[in-house]
Amino acid sequence: MQEPAEIILFDGVCNFCNSSVQFIIRKERKPELKFASLQSATGKFLLEKYKLDAKSLDTLVYIQNGKAYTRSSGALRITKKFKGLWPLLFGFIVVPPFIRNWVYNWVAKNRYKWWGKSDSCQIPTPALKIRFIDL
Repeated sequence: MQEPAEIILFDGVCNFCNSSVQFIIRKERKPELKFASLQSATGKFLLEKYKLDAKSLDTLVYIQNGKAYTRSSGALRITKKFKGLWPLLFGFIVVPPFIRNWVYNWVAKNRYKWWGKSDSCQIPTPALKIRFIDL
């Protein structure tokens, strides 16, 4: 499998995660990021490749040039791809990970309760379909 230079793995049945992917697509300066659900064959392959827990679907994974970033580290790095003032959020990377990830984990733990869960991964529009792997 030819791995894209930058890919985001997300929980495909999480309504908040799907909304977050749509947000990323709208805010991205250039449409260069690819997406795959953690539940997909690509997602499982990449989790194994980067030695990440395949049972833990409570984080996004941002893979950039052969390095995997999870939780707040991944989310903050993604903001550098956005237009407008959003890249300033990357400044929070100086906050120790145990603090950043406490907030991230709290949201992740409650995401199904607050935003709900789908029975299956959402299908993107035909125009966006080329940005998604393993539909």
